[in-house]
Amino acid sequence: MSEPLLRIHNHHVVECGDPPIINGDDPDLYLGYFENPYGEQWVFAYHRKTHRSELRGGDIGWNTVHAVVDGRAAGLILGGEEAAWLQACWRAATGRR
Repeated sequence: MSEPLLRIHNHHVVECGDPPIINGDDPDLYLGYFENPYGEQWVFAYHRKTHRSELRGGDIGWNTVHAVVDGRAAGLILGGEEAAWLQACWRAATGRR
């Protein structure tokens, strides 16, 4: 198949940096995307073999990476909907609560 399943445009200003380029061809990589009603975008990535997880968001600067442990991003306060989404991504990616 030559066409991507999903194409997402950056809604953030240039000062937020360049959004991450993520290669979804790795079968061990779980990806999650969230956008709230204000256009704030988040990307969650979890690699099943390395158990490495990260969260990036336009409002915090796309190049800022927050590690995700047990479904929570250290040092980051998320809104209720964002936190619920991140927990859902964590459960889907890891099978753990």
